[in-house]
Amino acid sequence: MNSQAKDTRVQRWDLFELELTGLEVGNPYLDVQVQAVFRFNQRSVKVDGFYDGGSSYRVRFMPDATGEWTYETQSDQAELDGVAGTFTCVEPEANNHGPVRIRNDIQFAYEDGTPYYPFGTTCYAWIHQDEALQEQTLRTLEESPFNKIRMCVFPKNYSFNFDEPEHFPFEGSAASGFDFTRFNPAFFANLEARLMGLRKLGIEADLILFHPYDKGRWGFDRLDARTEEFYLRYVIARLGAFRHVWWSLANEYDFMAEKAMPDWDRLLRYVQDHDPYVHLRSIHNGTKMYDHASVKMYDHAKPWVTHCSIQHWDVTMTSIWRDQYKKPIVIDEICYEGNIPQRWGNISGEEMTRRFWDGVTRGAYVTHGETFVHPQDEIWWAKGGRLYGESAERIAFLRELIEAAPAACRPIPEVRDVPALGVPGQYYLHYYGIHQPLYRIVDLPEGETFRAEIIDTWNLEITPIEQPLSGTCRVDMPGKPYIAIRIVRIEQV
Repeated sequence: MNSQAKDTRVQRWDLFELELTGLEVGNPYLDVQVQAVFRFNQRSVKVDGFYDGGSSYRVRFMPDATGEWTYETQSDQAELDGVAGTFTCVEPEANNHGPVRIRNDIQFAYEDGTPYYPFGTTCYAWIHQDEALQEQTLRTLEESPFNKIRMCVFPKNYSFNFDEPEHFPFEGSAASGFDFTRFNPAFFANLEARLMGLRKLGIEADLILFHPYDKGRWGFDRLDARTEEFYLRYVIARLGAFRHVWWSLANEYDFMAEKAMPDWDRLLRYVQDHDPYVHLRSIHNGTKMYDHASVKMYDHAKPWVTHCSIQHWDVTMTSIWRDQYKKPIVIDEICYEGNIPQRWGNISGEEMTRRFWDGVTRGAYVTHGETFVHPQDEIWWAKGGRLYGESAERIAFLRELIEAAPAACRPIPEVRDVPALGVPGQYYLHYYGIHQPLYRIVDLPEGETFRAEIIDTWNLEITPIEQPLSGTCRVDMPGKPYIAIRIVRIEQV
Protein backbone atom coordinates (compact mmCIF):
# COMPACT_ATOMS: atom_id res chain seq x y z
CA MET A 1 0.00 0.00 0.00
CA ASN A 2 1.25 3.50 -0.87
CA SER A 3 0.28 6.77 0.76
CA GLN A 4 1.26 10.32 0.14
CA ALA A 5 0.59 13.57 1.95
CA LYS A 6 0.61 16.36 -0.61
CA ASP A 7 1.99 18.90 1.87
CA THR A 8 3.95 18.65 5.11
CA ARG A 9 3.51 22.37 5.81
CA VAL A 10 -0.08 23.61 5.70
CA GLN A 11 -1.50 27.02 6.49
CA ARG A 12 -3.97 27.30 9.31
CA TRP A 13 -7.48 26.75 7.85
CA ASP A 14 -6.01 25.43 4.61
CA LEU A 15 -6.35 21.97 3.10
CA PHE A 16 -4.22 19.00 4.15
CA GLU A 17 -4.76 15.98 1.91
CA LEU A 18 -3.58 12.42 2.38
CA GLU A 19 -3.84 10.22 -0.71
CA LEU A 20 -4.03 6.48 -0.10
CA THR A 21 -3.75 3.62 -2.55
CA GLY A 22 -6.03 0.66 -1.87
CA LEU A 23 -7.95 -2.13 -3.51
CA GLU A 24 -11.26 -1.84 -5.34
CA VAL A 25 -13.33 -4.07 -3.08
CA GLY A 26 -16.90 -4.64 -4.26
CA ASN A 27 -18.44 -1.20 -4.25
CA PRO A 28 -15.78 0.88 -2.46
CA TYR A 29 -18.27 3.69 -1.75
CA LEU A 30 -20.30 1.28 0.36
CA ASP A 31 -17.94 -1.54 1.27
CA VAL A 32 -14.79 0.30 2.35
CA GLN A 33 -14.60 2.50 5.41
CA VAL A 34 -11.64 4.83 5.94
CA GLN A 35 -11.20 7.52 8.56
CA ALA A 36 -8.32 9.37 10.18
CA VAL A 37 -7.72 10.79 13.62
CA PHE A 38 -5.77 14.07 13.71
CA ARG A 39 -4.17 15.07 17.01
CA PHE A 40 -2.82 18.35 18.30
CA ASN A 41 -1.61 18.47 21.91
CA GLN A 42 -4.45 16.92 23.93
CA ARG A 43 -7.11 17.37 21.25
CA SER A 44 -8.17 14.88 18.58
CA VAL A 45 -10.43 15.29 15.53
CA LYS A 46 -11.84 12.32 13.63
CA VAL A 47 -12.73 12.79 9.96
CA ASP A 48 -14.11 10.55 7.23
CA GLY A 49 -12.08 9.71 4.18
CA PHE A 50 -13.61 8.94 0.80
CA TYR A 51 -13.15 6.83 -2.29
CA ASP A 52 -12.14 8.79 -5.38
CA GLY A 53 -12.24 6.16 -8.12
CA GLY A 54 -9.68 3.63 -9.37
CA SER A 55 -7.40 2.70 -6.48
CA SER A 56 -7.52 6.18 -4.94
CA TYR A 57 -8.77 6.96 -1.44
CA ARG A 58 -8.35 10.36 0.19
CA VAL A 59 -8.54 11.98 3.59
CA ARG A 60 -8.84 15.76 3.82
CA PHE A 61 -8.41 17.91 6.89
CA MET A 62 -8.50 21.60 7.77
CA PRO A 63 -6.18 22.35 10.72
CA ASP A 64 -7.24 25.20 12.98
CA ALA A 65 -4.14 25.63 15.16
CA THR A 66 -0.49 26.23 14.33
CA GLY A 67 2.10 23.68 15.32
CA GLU A 68 2.75 20.00 14.71
CA TRP A 69 -0.20 17.68 14.04
CA THR A 70 -0.09 13.90 13.90
CA TYR A 71 -2.50 11.60 12.14
CA GLU A 72 -3.31 7.93 11.82
CA THR A 73 -5.83 6.24 9.56
CA GLN A 74 -8.42 3.65 10.56
CA SER A 75 -9.97 1.30 8.02
CA ASP A 76 -11.57 -2.11 7.62
CA GLN A 77 -9.09 -2.67 4.75
CA ALA A 78 -5.55 -3.53 5.76
CA GLU A 79 -4.05 -1.47 2.93
CA LEU A 80 -5.65 1.70 4.28
CA ASP A 81 -5.34 1.07 8.02
CA GLY A 82 -2.67 2.41 10.35
CA VAL A 83 -1.12 4.95 8.00
CA ALA A 84 0.50 7.52 10.30
CA GLY A 85 2.41 10.75 9.85
CA THR A 86 2.86 14.36 10.85
CA PHE A 87 2.55 17.79 9.29
CA THR A 88 3.21 21.32 10.46
CA CYS A 89 0.46 23.90 10.50
CA VAL A 90 1.89 27.38 9.86
CA GLU A 91 0.46 30.88 10.13
CA PRO A 92 -2.06 31.78 7.39
CA GLU A 93 -1.29 34.17 4.57
CA ALA A 94 -2.90 37.60 4.53
CA ASN A 95 -5.92 36.56 2.46
CA ASN A 96 -6.72 33.54 4.64
CA HIS A 97 -8.98 34.52 7.55
CA GLY A 98 -10.46 31.10 8.19
CA PRO A 99 -14.08 29.94 7.96
CA VAL A 100 -16.93 32.40 8.46
CA ARG A 101 -18.56 32.09 11.88
CA ILE A 102 -21.48 33.68 13.70
CA ARG A 103 -20.23 36.73 15.60
CA ASN A 104 -23.44 37.65 17.40
CA ASP A 105 -27.18 37.82 16.78
CA ILE A 106 -26.79 40.02 13.67
CA GLN A 107 -23.21 39.71 12.45
CA PHE A 108 -20.73 37.30 10.89
CA ALA A 109 -16.93 37.23 11.22
CA TYR A 110 -14.10 35.10 9.96
CA GLU A 111 -12.54 32.81 12.53
CA ASP A 112 -9.58 35.17 13.00
CA GLY A 113 -12.03 37.90 14.07
CA THR A 114 -12.09 39.87 10.82
CA PRO A 115 -15.66 41.12 10.18
CA TYR A 116 -17.46 39.51 7.26
CA TYR A 117 -20.43 41.18 5.55
CA PRO A 118 -22.23 38.88 3.09
CA PHE A 119 -22.87 40.61 -0.24
CA GLY A 120 -23.90 37.57 -2.20
CA THR A 121 -25.24 36.58 -5.58
CA THR A 122 -27.08 33.57 -7.01
CA CYS A 123 -25.88 31.29 -9.85
CA TYR A 124 -27.72 28.09 -9.17
CA ALA A 125 -26.43 25.80 -11.91
CA TRP A 126 -23.23 27.45 -13.09
CA ILE A 127 -21.06 24.38 -12.44
CA HIS A 128 -23.36 22.33 -14.72
CA GLN A 129 -22.61 24.44 -17.82
CA ASP A 130 -19.85 23.97 -20.38
CA GLU A 131 -16.29 24.81 -19.41
CA ALA A 132 -16.20 28.12 -21.32
CA LEU A 133 -19.27 29.43 -19.52
CA GLN A 134 -17.92 28.32 -16.14
CA GLU A 135 -14.68 30.19 -16.83
CA GLN A 136 -16.63 33.27 -17.91
CA THR A 137 -18.59 33.15 -14.66
CA LEU A 138 -15.39 33.23 -12.63
CA ARG A 139 -14.09 36.18 -14.67
CA THR A 140 -17.34 38.05 -14.06
CA LEU A 141 -17.21 37.30 -10.33
CA GLU A 142 -13.64 38.59 -10.18
CA GLU A 143 -14.87 42.01 -11.31
CA SER A 144 -18.01 41.94 -9.16
CA PRO A 145 -18.69 43.10 -5.59
CA PHE A 146 -19.91 39.68 -4.48
CA ASN A 147 -18.23 37.74 -1.68
CA LYS A 148 -20.73 34.86 -1.47
CA ILE A 149 -22.43 32.73 -4.12
CA ARG A 150 -25.46 30.47 -3.79
CA MET A 151 -25.00 27.39 -5.98
CA CYS A 152 -26.51 23.93 -6.35
CA VAL A 153 -24.74 20.60 -6.12
CA PHE A 154 -27.46 18.82 -8.13
CA PRO A 155 -28.32 20.07 -11.64
CA LYS A 156 -31.53 22.01 -12.34
CA ASN A 157 -34.41 21.15 -14.64
CA TYR A 158 -36.19 24.51 -14.59
CA SER A 159 -37.10 27.58 -16.63
CA PHE A 160 -34.23 28.75 -18.90
CA ASN A 161 -32.13 25.78 -17.76
CA PHE A 162 -33.04 22.45 -19.36
CA ASP A 163 -29.59 21.50 -20.64
CA GLU A 164 -28.19 18.07 -19.87
CA PRO A 165 -24.94 18.50 -17.93
CA GLU A 166 -21.80 16.62 -18.87
CA HIS A 167 -21.35 15.12 -15.40
CA PHE A 168 -23.70 14.11 -12.60
CA PRO A 169 -22.96 13.51 -8.89
CA PHE A 170 -23.84 9.81 -9.26
CA GLU A 171 -22.67 7.32 -11.87
CA GLY A 172 -25.03 6.77 -14.78
CA SER A 173 -27.10 8.93 -17.08
CA ALA A 174 -30.64 10.15 -17.59
CA ALA A 175 -31.06 7.56 -20.35
CA SER A 176 -29.69 4.53 -18.50
CA GLY A 177 -30.55 5.57 -14.96
CA PHE A 178 -28.33 6.40 -12.01
CA ASP A 179 -26.63 4.16 -9.49
CA PHE A 180 -27.30 5.95 -6.22
CA THR A 181 -24.69 3.80 -4.47
CA ARG A 182 -21.81 5.10 -6.59
CA PHE A 183 -20.57 8.66 -6.91
CA ASN A 184 -18.98 10.16 -10.00
CA PRO A 185 -15.40 11.37 -9.29
CA ALA A 186 -15.35 13.46 -12.50
CA PHE A 187 -18.30 15.51 -11.29
CA PHE A 188 -16.69 16.18 -7.92
CA ALA A 189 -13.32 17.00 -9.48
CA ASN A 190 -14.97 19.78 -11.48
CA LEU A 191 -16.93 21.00 -8.45
CA GLU A 192 -13.74 21.13 -6.39
CA ALA A 193 -11.87 23.01 -9.13
CA ARG A 194 -14.64 25.62 -9.21
CA LEU A 195 -14.64 25.85 -5.41
CA MET A 196 -10.92 26.54 -5.49
CA GLY A 197 -11.53 29.21 -8.12
CA LEU A 198 -14.03 30.87 -5.79
CA ARG A 199 -11.66 30.64 -2.84
CA LYS A 200 -8.96 32.38 -4.84
CA LEU A 201 -11.41 35.26 -5.37
CA GLY A 202 -12.34 35.42 -1.67
CA ILE A 203 -15.90 34.23 -2.34
CA GLU A 204 -17.79 32.02 0.11
CA ALA A 205 -19.60 29.04 -1.49
CA ASP A 206 -23.12 28.60 -0.11
CA LEU A 207 -23.71 25.04 -1.35
CA ILE A 208 -27.36 24.05 -1.85
CA LEU A 209 -27.47 20.34 -1.05
CA PHE A 210 -31.06 19.58 -2.12
CA HIS A 211 -33.63 21.36 -4.29
CA PRO A 212 -37.02 20.69 -5.94
CA TYR A 213 -36.06 21.58 -9.55
CA ASP A 214 -35.84 18.04 -10.89
CA LYS A 215 -39.49 17.22 -11.64
CA GLY A 216 -38.76 13.53 -12.05
CA ARG A 217 -36.13 13.97 -14.75
CA TRP A 218 -33.19 12.53 -12.80
CA GLY A 219 -34.65 11.54 -9.44
CA PHE A 220 -32.30 13.60 -7.28
CA ASP A 221 -35.27 15.29 -5.56
CA ARG A 222 -36.75 12.03 -4.25
CA LEU A 223 -33.89 10.07 -2.73
CA ASP A 224 -34.77 7.83 0.18
CA ALA A 225 -33.51 8.67 3.67
CA ARG A 226 -30.62 6.19 3.54
CA THR A 227 -29.36 7.57 0.22
CA GLU A 228 -29.74 11.16 1.42
CA GLU A 229 -27.46 10.47 4.38
CA PHE A 230 -25.05 8.45 2.23
CA TYR A 231 -24.79 11.46 -0.10
CA LEU A 232 -24.38 13.97 2.72
CA ARG A 233 -21.62 11.99 4.39
CA TYR A 234 -19.69 11.79 1.12
CA VAL A 235 -20.10 15.49 0.37
CA ILE A 236 -18.94 16.45 3.86
CA ALA A 237 -15.93 14.13 3.62
CA ARG A 238 -14.91 15.61 0.24
CA LEU A 239 -15.74 19.28 0.76
CA GLY A 240 -15.85 19.91 4.50
CA ALA A 241 -12.13 20.76 4.67
CA PHE A 242 -12.68 23.71 2.28
CA ARG A 243 -12.78 26.68 4.63
CA HIS A 244 -15.14 28.76 2.49
CA VAL A 245 -18.00 26.24 2.23
CA TRP A 246 -21.44 26.83 3.78
CA TRP A 247 -24.19 24.19 3.90
CA SER A 248 -27.62 25.24 2.64
CA LEU A 249 -29.72 22.11 3.17
CA ALA A 250 -32.26 23.06 0.53
CA ASN A 251 -33.52 25.80 -1.70
CA GLU A 252 -37.29 26.29 -1.43
CA TYR A 253 -37.48 23.21 0.77
CA ASP A 254 -41.26 23.60 1.12
CA PHE A 255 -41.71 22.88 -2.60
CA MET A 256 -40.39 19.33 -2.08
CA ALA A 257 -43.76 17.71 -1.40
CA GLU A 258 -42.33 14.27 -0.56
CA LYS A 259 -40.50 15.64 2.47
CA ALA A 260 -42.02 16.80 5.76
CA MET A 261 -40.56 19.05 8.45
CA PRO A 262 -39.09 16.12 10.46
CA ASP A 263 -37.09 15.14 7.37
CA TRP A 264 -35.41 18.55 7.28
CA ASP A 265 -34.74 18.39 11.03
CA ARG A 266 -33.12 14.99 10.52
CA LEU A 267 -30.96 16.14 7.61
CA LEU A 268 -29.81 19.33 9.30
CA ARG A 269 -28.91 17.39 12.42
CA TYR A 270 -27.06 14.83 10.31
CA VAL A 271 -24.89 17.56 8.80
CA GLN A 272 -24.33 19.08 12.23
CA ASP A 273 -23.26 15.71 13.64
CA HIS A 274 -20.93 14.76 10.78
CA ASP A 275 -19.20 18.06 9.99
CA PRO A 276 -16.12 18.33 12.25
CA TYR A 277 -15.54 21.94 11.13
CA VAL A 278 -18.95 23.35 12.13
CA HIS A 279 -19.56 25.19 8.86
CA LEU A 280 -22.55 27.51 8.67
CA ARG A 281 -25.87 25.73 8.17
CA SER A 282 -29.16 27.09 6.82
CA ILE A 283 -32.32 26.14 4.95
CA HIS A 284 -34.16 28.34 2.44
CA ASN A 285 -37.92 28.69 2.05
CA GLY A 286 -40.19 29.16 -0.96
CA THR A 287 -43.15 31.52 -1.14
CA LYS A 288 -46.02 29.10 -1.79
CA MET A 289 -47.45 29.66 1.68
CA TYR A 290 -46.82 33.39 1.92
CA ASP A 291 -49.01 36.31 2.74
CA HIS A 292 -48.24 39.31 4.92
CA ALA A 293 -50.45 38.08 7.76
CA SER A 294 -48.87 34.64 8.04
CA VAL A 295 -45.28 33.99 6.95
CA LYS A 296 -44.64 30.27 7.21
CA MET A 297 -41.05 29.10 7.09
CA TYR A 298 -38.63 26.80 8.82
CA ASP A 299 -38.02 27.54 12.50
CA HIS A 300 -34.55 29.03 12.27
CA ALA A 301 -34.36 29.16 16.06
CA LYS A 302 -33.59 25.43 16.10
CA PRO A 303 -30.02 24.80 17.32
CA TRP A 304 -28.84 23.05 14.16
CA VAL A 305 -29.46 26.22 12.11
CA THR A 306 -26.74 28.88 12.40
CA HIS A 307 -28.40 31.76 10.54
CA CYS A 308 -31.57 32.67 8.67
CA SER A 309 -31.66 32.17 4.89
CA ILE A 310 -34.93 33.76 3.87
CA GLN A 311 -36.86 34.36 0.66
CA HIS A 312 -39.14 37.38 0.94
CA TRP A 313 -39.74 40.56 -1.00
CA ASP A 314 -40.42 42.75 2.06
CA VAL A 315 -37.28 43.75 3.97
CA THR A 316 -39.36 45.56 6.60
CA MET A 317 -39.93 42.10 8.11
CA THR A 318 -36.31 42.06 9.26
CA SER A 319 -36.97 43.26 12.81
CA ILE A 320 -39.72 40.63 13.22
CA TRP A 321 -37.39 37.83 12.11
CA ARG A 322 -34.61 39.11 14.34
CA ASP A 323 -36.87 39.13 17.39
CA GLN A 324 -38.20 35.69 16.50
CA TYR A 325 -34.95 33.86 15.68
CA LYS A 326 -32.20 35.96 17.31
CA LYS A 327 -29.72 34.99 14.57
CA PRO A 328 -28.10 36.81 11.64
CA ILE A 329 -30.51 37.30 8.74
CA VAL A 330 -29.58 36.82 5.10
CA ILE A 331 -32.44 37.60 2.73
CA ASP A 332 -31.09 35.26 0.09
CA GLU A 333 -33.83 35.88 -2.42
CA ILE A 334 -35.61 39.20 -2.70
CA CYS A 335 -36.64 38.96 -6.38
CA TYR A 336 -34.21 39.40 -9.26
CA GLU A 337 -33.18 42.32 -11.43
CA GLY A 338 -34.25 41.46 -14.95
CA ASN A 339 -37.03 41.25 -17.52
CA ILE A 340 -38.22 37.63 -17.73
CA PRO A 341 -42.01 37.06 -17.55
CA GLN A 342 -42.06 35.60 -14.02
CA ARG A 343 -42.99 38.17 -11.35
CA TRP A 344 -39.94 37.29 -9.24
CA GLY A 345 -37.53 37.98 -12.11
CA ASN A 346 -38.32 41.43 -13.46
CA ILE A 347 -37.59 44.16 -10.91
CA SER A 348 -35.47 47.14 -11.94
CA GLY A 349 -31.91 47.85 -10.97
CA GLU A 350 -33.19 50.78 -8.92
CA GLU A 351 -35.53 48.49 -6.99
CA MET A 352 -32.83 45.87 -6.40
CA THR A 353 -30.52 48.59 -5.11
CA ARG A 354 -33.26 50.00 -2.89
CA ARG A 355 -33.93 46.59 -1.35
CA PHE A 356 -30.21 46.11 -0.65
CA TRP A 357 -29.93 49.47 1.09
CA ASP A 358 -33.19 49.02 2.99
CA GLY A 359 -32.26 45.54 4.18
CA VAL A 360 -28.69 46.38 5.17
CA THR A 361 -29.65 49.48 7.16
CA ARG A 362 -32.19 47.33 9.02
CA GLY A 363 -29.39 44.99 10.07
CA ALA A 364 -29.90 42.21 7.51
CA TYR A 365 -27.84 41.08 4.50
CA VAL A 366 -29.29 40.82 1.00
CA THR A 367 -28.40 38.54 -1.91
CA HIS A 368 -28.34 39.69 -5.52
CA GLY A 369 -29.67 37.87 -8.57
CA GLU A 370 -30.07 38.77 -12.23
CA THR A 371 -32.55 37.42 -14.83
CA PHE A 372 -32.30 39.23 -18.16
CA VAL A 373 -33.64 37.49 -21.26
CA HIS A 374 -30.76 36.12 -23.36
CA PRO A 375 -30.80 34.49 -26.85
CA GLN A 376 -29.09 31.34 -25.50
CA ASP A 377 -30.77 31.54 -22.06
CA GLU A 378 -27.43 32.42 -20.45
CA ILE A 379 -29.13 34.01 -17.49
CA TRP A 380 -26.90 34.79 -14.52
CA TRP A 381 -29.30 33.44 -11.86
CA ALA A 382 -29.38 30.06 -13.62
CA LYS A 383 -26.17 29.58 -15.58
CA GLY A 384 -23.77 32.37 -14.73
CA GLY A 385 -21.89 34.02 -17.59
CA ARG A 386 -22.08 37.81 -17.68
CA LEU A 387 -23.93 40.51 -15.78
CA TYR A 388 -26.04 43.03 -17.70
CA GLY A 389 -27.90 44.87 -14.94
CA GLU A 390 -27.37 48.17 -13.17
CA SER A 391 -27.43 47.10 -9.53
CA ALA A 392 -24.03 45.41 -9.17
CA GLU A 393 -22.12 48.70 -9.35
CA ARG A 394 -24.39 50.19 -6.69
CA ILE A 395 -24.02 47.12 -4.49
CA ALA A 396 -20.23 47.55 -4.69
CA PHE A 397 -20.66 51.13 -3.50
CA LEU A 398 -22.81 49.99 -0.56
CA ARG A 399 -20.35 47.27 0.37
CA GLU A 400 -17.50 49.79 0.53
CA LEU A 401 -19.53 52.01 2.83
CA ILE A 402 -20.55 49.17 5.15
CA GLU A 403 -17.05 47.73 5.38
CA ALA A 404 -15.74 51.21 6.26
CA ALA A 405 -18.30 51.62 9.06
CA PRO A 406 -17.57 50.68 12.69
CA ALA A 407 -17.74 46.92 13.25
CA ALA A 408 -20.09 47.48 16.19
CA CYS A 409 -22.88 48.92 14.01
CA ARG A 410 -26.39 47.72 14.82
CA PRO A 411 -29.90 48.85 13.90
CA ILE A 412 -30.96 51.93 15.86
CA PRO A 413 -34.64 51.41 16.81
CA GLU A 414 -34.89 54.90 18.33
CA VAL A 415 -34.90 56.26 14.76
CA ARG A 416 -38.45 55.12 14.12
CA ASP A 417 -39.49 56.35 10.69
CA VAL A 418 -36.52 55.32 8.51
CA PRO A 419 -34.11 52.36 8.73
CA ALA A 420 -30.96 53.41 10.56
CA LEU A 421 -27.74 51.57 11.32
CA GLY A 422 -24.92 52.74 13.52
CA VAL A 423 -23.32 53.20 16.91
CA PRO A 424 -25.25 55.86 18.88
CA GLY A 425 -23.06 58.81 19.73
CA GLN A 426 -20.46 57.79 17.16
CA TYR A 427 -21.86 56.81 13.76
CA TYR A 428 -25.26 56.95 12.01
CA LEU A 429 -26.40 55.76 8.57
CA HIS A 430 -30.01 56.61 7.63
CA TYR A 431 -31.64 55.41 4.42
CA TYR A 432 -34.71 57.16 2.97
CA GLY A 433 -35.49 54.89 0.01
CA ILE A 434 -38.54 56.05 -1.97
CA HIS A 435 -39.07 59.01 0.37
CA GLN A 436 -37.78 62.42 -0.68
CA PRO A 437 -37.72 64.94 2.20
CA LEU A 438 -36.22 68.39 1.69
CA TYR A 439 -34.74 68.34 5.17
CA ARG A 440 -34.41 66.15 8.23
CA ILE A 441 -34.27 66.94 11.94
CA VAL A 442 -31.72 64.71 13.66
CA ASP A 443 -31.06 64.33 17.38
CA LEU A 444 -27.37 64.10 18.24
CA PRO A 445 -25.63 64.27 21.61
CA GLU A 446 -25.08 67.76 22.99
CA GLY A 447 -21.47 68.73 23.45
CA GLU A 448 -20.24 66.48 20.62
CA THR A 449 -19.53 67.60 17.07
CA PHE A 450 -20.43 65.61 13.98
CA ARG A 451 -19.87 65.81 10.25
CA ALA A 452 -22.59 64.75 7.83
CA GLU A 453 -22.71 63.64 4.21
CA ILE A 454 -25.54 63.25 1.73
CA ILE A 455 -25.22 59.95 -0.17
CA ASP A 456 -26.94 59.53 -3.52
CA THR A 457 -27.12 55.74 -3.59
CA TRP A 458 -28.08 55.52 -7.26
CA ASN A 459 -25.72 58.11 -8.75
CA LEU A 460 -22.90 57.02 -6.41
CA GLU A 461 -22.23 60.51 -5.11
CA ILE A 462 -21.22 61.61 -1.61
CA THR A 463 -21.68 65.31 -0.84
CA PRO A 464 -20.30 66.67 2.44
CA ILE A 465 -22.36 69.10 4.49
CA GLU A 466 -20.00 71.93 5.38
CA GLN A 467 -21.62 72.98 8.68
CA PRO A 468 -20.71 70.73 11.65
CA LEU A 469 -23.66 69.30 13.57
CA SER A 470 -24.44 69.01 17.28
CA GLY A 471 -27.53 68.38 19.37
CA THR A 472 -30.94 68.67 17.69
CA CYS A 473 -30.27 70.09 14.23
CA ARG A 474 -31.53 70.34 10.69
CA VAL A 475 -29.96 68.54 7.73
CA ASP A 476 -30.97 69.89 4.32
CA MET A 477 -31.57 67.19 1.70
CA PRO A 478 -32.01 67.14 -2.10
CA GLY A 479 -35.70 66.16 -2.07
CA LYS A 480 -35.37 63.08 -4.29
CA PRO A 481 -35.51 59.32 -3.70
CA TYR A 482 -32.71 56.87 -2.86
CA ILE A 483 -30.82 59.20 -0.54
CA ALA A 484 -28.91 58.24 2.60
CA ILE A 485 -27.31 60.37 5.30
CA ARG A 486 -24.06 59.42 7.02
CA ILE A 487 -23.22 61.21 10.26
CA VAL A 488 -19.87 60.63 11.98
CA ARG A 489 -18.56 62.10 15.23
CA ILE A 490 -15.53 64.36 14.83
CA GLU A 491 -12.82 63.11 17.14
CA GLN A 492 -11.41 65.81 19.36
CA VAL A 493 -7.63 66.16 19.29
